[in-house]
Amino acid sequence: MNSSSTTPSAPERPRLLVLRGDDLPPGHERIDDHPGLGEVVYTTADELSARLPGADALLVWDLFTEALSSAWPKADSLGWVHAATTGVDNLMFPGLVESGVVVTNSRGVFDEHIAEYVLGQVVSFAKDFHRSWDYQRERQWKHRETERVAGARALVVGTGPIGRAIARKLRAVGMDVRGSGSHARDGDPDFGHVAESSLAERADNGGRTLRGELPEADYVVIAAPLTQATQGLVDQSFLDLMKPTARLVNVARGPIVVQSDLVNALDRGSIAGAALDVFEREPLKAISPLWGLPGSVVSPHMSGDVVGWRDDLVELFLDNLARYLDGRELCNVVDKSRGYVPG
Repeated sequence: MNSSSTTPSAPERPRLLVLRGDDLPPGHERIDDHPGLGEVVYTTADELSARLPGADALLVWDLFTEALSSAWPKADSLGWVHAATTGVDNLMFPGLVESGVVVTNSRGVFDEHIAEYVLGQVVSFAKDFHRSWDYQRERQWKHRETERVAGARALVVGTGPIGRAIARKLRAVGMDVRGSGSHARDGDPDFGHVAESSLAERADNGGRTLRGELPEADYVVIAAPLTQATQGLVDQSFLDLMKPTARLVNVARGPIVVQSDLVNALDRGSIAGAALDVFEREPLKAISPLWGLPGSVVSPHMSGDVVGWRDDLVELFLDNLARYLDGRELCNVVDKSRGYVPG
């Protein structure tokens, strides 16, 4: 296996394996007929172990599969893995992390889409659209006053490209936006002020942490990658710091939120609502209380999925494939020690 950090060496006419899910990549003929490839083989999770030997590159099109972990001992010539997702937590198992295999992701495809989703949820909460729809179905005329969006404060946990796109969208409607990342700092171009993502009293450099920011936020948006540092971050102690009128929006990964603690917080009314696009286990079971709790809004992991998103994923992969075949540096190289693309 190649040990280069960003430029895996492609053999002449390499063998590409595509781990597919229920569908093939749109326009997959452009991959199949690529003149620089020797062979393109499609496989499912069940057949991966049998197909993996001899594969030089792997496109993980089965978006959230964990099949590569169990099949990993069969990866005898793999030099590059490309994920058709932004989050790569399903690929960060020890065998791959400790190997010299380069991992790239689809960073940049979903940023604006997810930012629009977050903005929509914020406006919907503020203008009480959910209750208006309920009253319409019941044919009830109930006048209410609603909240301003402009002037409300949002705290975006995660300062990568998706978090930054969210910050820009929310600032555009007049919201006061803060960020939370690995290091506290001021003067950030998108967030202004960034707090450290911990519940300690003070950050290592003396700056603010989540403990100081959460009580002041009207909306807390989770847009961070799932790593050891973020798993279970949003627990009872986190939620207890939020205002009773605040709402949580999670567009990152489900395990960042302790789901049972969130259920308790919504049930007790200690926060006003939660818009959830991701969950600890997906699909969300019909018996989950999250479907019916006051202030709970559920969507099926679709915040970034707009018309044409699969085509965009293919275009990004084809660009990286050309780089791979030409021996150029790949885009979106994941720092496997962190679990995301740095910078």
